[in-house]
Amino acid sequence: MNQLKQLNDRIVSRVNCNLSEFDFDTEPFVTNALDHDKMLKFYAFYGITSHHPIYFHFKNSNIGGSYFLGKCYVGRSAIYKSDVRGDELKRKGENVRCAMNIPLVEDEMITIRDSLLYKTLVHSNSHNLESPEQFGIHNTVSAHYVNIHGTTLEGCFLGPFATVDLMNLHSCIVGEFSYVQAGELFHRKIDPGTVWVRSPNFEFKYKFKKEILDNFVGINTSYQPRGIIYDFVKEREQDYEKLFDAMNLEPIKAPDSSAVNRYAVILGKTRIGENVLVSQRAFLDNAVMGDGSNAQENTYIIHSNLAGLCVTAHGGKIIHSDVGRETFVGFNSFLNGKPDARIQIGEGCIVMPHTIIDSDAPIKIPDEHLIWGFIGSNEDIKNQTIALDDLAEVRDSLKIGKMAFTGKGSVFIDAFRRRINQVLLANGALFNKGEKRGHAQDDQNISFNTIQPYRTGELKGLYPSIRIKP
Repeated sequence: MNQLKQLNDRIVSRVNCNLSEFDFDTEPFVTNALDHDKMLKFYAFYGITSHHPIYFHFKNSNIGGSYFLGKCYVGRSAIYKSDVRGDELKRKGENVRCAMNIPLVEDEMITIRDSLLYKTLVHSNSHNLESPEQFGIHNTVSAHYVNIHGTTLEGCFLGPFATVDLMNLHSCIVGEFSYVQAGELFHRKIDPGTVWVRSPNFEFKYKFKKEILDNFVGINTSYQPRGIIYDFVKEREQDYEKLFDAMNLEPIKAPDSSAVNRYAVILGKTRIGENVLVSQRAFLDNAVMGDGSNAQENTYIIHSNLAGLCVTAHGGKIIHSDVGRETFVGFNSFLNGKPDARIQIGEGCIVMPHTIIDSDAPIKIPDEHLIWGFIGSNEDIKNQTIALDDLAEVRDSLKIGKMAFTGKGSVFIDAFRRRINQVLLANGALFNKGEKRGHAQDDQNISFNTIQPYRTGELKGLYPSIRIKP
């Protein structure tokens, strides 16, 4: 285990150097999160299809329990039970839009160096114009159930259940359960429970009250997560581990136009519609997946109905809920309905990332509403939602409860709608008569290849250096 310990120590020293101005030490998190014996227990695996460029290069790393798809390089890193999904990386010859279009001279690749990703999701493609062929994560530590979505990172620490989306971060700390989509940030510390979306035309900002956030996602003195959401996930972790114990499983019944990943948990009377994508590490139990809906990585859809064309972004949790057609449920949201207090979300709604709904009374949100923050009762609805038509009328600023919005509401809504449509298109939700193929069609015939670490000797705990090419 000496090599594995040296690897961890090197990662800690590099990240701490980048964050020295904050007097922040990542060592307690790394030491208390990583169980070296467990890092030997789980194999890593990578997927191969005829639709994705193949290139995997793992060197001087531990990648236990992790999944890779698309072109990936991992060097001097520890990646534990994470998903590195490169199926939307840019391809050679594509143009990156800026003042002058930049043609890519080679396929984009996810490059992870000197980093620790712990139960983290990496997906999409980089928005860093300085390195369009590389989606880079360097000298960074990410904690439990972080989403790194199209974001390049250099010298950062991301707290549990944080999401960084479509941006570039340099020497930053992002607090637990924060969602940030704010362009490029240098040497910033984002408070826990911050939801911040910024563009040249608008800005949306909300911050959870500390006493509410601590109840759902808190951390202890070693930066390990605790709280209702963490307990919810932890209770179901063994169901995923069972999937690793069996090499061959009976395929889940689904239409020919839909894809259900072999590493997804499917329980109860779950029904899969047409053009549905169920990603690895999704958890479905008595779920109805209407046509064109999807369940992305680390999503939980339990005793719930998705009407159709519903997007459940990475980490979204939908329990005892009925979700209307063409509704978006954002990253790491927690819609915690009860058997006798279901949640109803109307058609065409946008549930902002990191929204929490947890009430002992039934909750009903009308069609075409924006939803954010914390809803713990029906009284909270008026301060945590707004009709999209009313938001579209905003030209300057709006403040509702703890939410502050500036800019043009119509531009904000249009931007969200475009992104939702892009996700539906990429996921194959709009597939029809051979046109508009997406992940639901292309991911049906993935072959999974496994890799094991050294179990004895000087390199115990590390995986063999390996390069896989077409």
